[in-house]
Amino acid sequence: MAEKTLKGETAKGLLWGSINNGGQQLLNLIFGIFLARLLTAEDYGMVGMLTIFALIASALQESGFISALNRKKDITHADYNAVFWFNVICAVSLYVILFFCAPLIAAWFQQPALIPLARLSFLSIILAALGTAPRAYLFRNLLVKKTAGMTLTALLLSGFTGITLAALGMAYWGLAIQNLVYCGVMTIFSWTLSGWRPTLHIDLRPLRGMIGFSSRLLITNIFTGINNNIFSIFFGRFYGERQVGLYNQANKWTFQGYTFLNGTLWNVTQPVFARIDDIERQRRAFRKMFRFTAFASCPLLFGLALVAPEFITLLITDKWIESAHLMQILSIGGAFIPVASFYSNYLISQGRSNVFMWCTIGLCVLQTLSAILLYPFGVTVMVVVYVVLGILWLPVWHYFIWKTNGVTLWQALADLLPFVVCAALAMLGAWAVSQGLTSNFWRLVVKVATAFVLYVGMMKALRVVIFEESIAFLLSKFKRKKQS
Repeated sequence: MAEKTLKGETAKGLLWGSINNGGQQLLNLIFGIFLARLLTAEDYGMVGMLTIFALIASALQESGFISALNRKKDITHADYNAVFWFNVICAVSLYVILFFCAPLIAAWFQQPALIPLARLSFLSIILAALGTAPRAYLFRNLLVKKTAGMTLTALLLSGFTGITLAALGMAYWGLAIQNLVYCGVMTIFSWTLSGWRPTLHIDLRPLRGMIGFSSRLLITNIFTGINNNIFSIFFGRFYGERQVGLYNQANKWTFQGYTFLNGTLWNVTQPVFARIDDIERQRRAFRKMFRFTAFASCPLLFGLALVAPEFITLLITDKWIESAHLMQILSIGGAFIPVASFYSNYLISQGRSNVFMWCTIGLCVLQTLSAILLYPFGVTVMVVVYVVLGILWLPVWHYFIWKTNGVTLWQALADLLPFVVCAALAMLGAWAVSQGLTSNFWRLVVKVATAFVLYVGMMKALRVVIFEESIAFLLSKFKRKKQS
């Protein structure tokens, strides 16, 4: 593929990925505000305590085959069909196991009500499995525009369902049903938009060529699921569902912040880098996308940390204010998560799923051990150390990037640190300007406006290339649309 064509596809993919993920975060924000006002920390905590089991089961069901299908040079219907039937068989088996394990889960958390809730919630595993192969088709073929429409529709329908059920007093049941609706709609649209259909001939032999690569992704995703939800296990057991709900509320908004970038890059990074064979082109593309990641993630997540108290109080009421300080800590760490995700996506695109697996396992083990050892010191200490370890692990990721494409750590720091410093200075200036204001509303407005002006001003003053290119690309798209 010509460099110009690939560059155009990448830009188009990033644009539609941004629209998709921006729309997702906007809808999640709107629905999240309504649900947080209607529900309590205990309601969120009940569902949160089951999340880790659902994520592990989903990882086992998907088994890394979406990425495995993406990196195959020659692919046939038999490959998709084998993945489809494996996913379905695996998902049904897992649901049966979890169905009978529901009493044990409830006993651990000392919550008998979790038994029926778990049995309903875990149906999402089967619904998601039915759509894995069609989603892999959409992903491999860079059909980001179709994926955007599908995802936004699923969010709209499931969001309205959740709000309606919460307003009717169904509490945590509404959250569980909302997730089922989302998974169901995503699967229906995946089938419709991909045009792919399975056949009844079940032949799992094509999986042999993918199992080595996908199994490493599977192990990685399991460890990631455990690590990302380890606090729900601790807090649910020792502090009760309220603390789980407060933590999950803080983590939810932070997650939405960095998922906007993660989702955008995930839809583009793996397919694009899998097509570039020339190492010099790879290095140029890598550094450019790396700078874009830092340029966007630092102000977005640092800004979320800056406005957390006002955001919580104004949008979801002060009954959630206890989660604000956790949200600030998680948001600072969240600024670096898209960087780590970009590293991992690149390594996967190069077939280095073994590196992805061991790097993730190493970080997960460290963070989990720190949570266990620091439990007596309280929630805040546990979360701070968890975040710091995630940031300090970035050089480990980069070592394998250097081994793969030759980009040095110093080059990466030169690409990353200017955005970290500029974003931090912009937030510090915004915080200083807002001091003395007593109104939460005006403090929020002043913080956002000042941080935006300062950050954009620094980008223009320093003539940052990625900033200028992003503005030029958006303006060209706007003019083209206006002319048409």
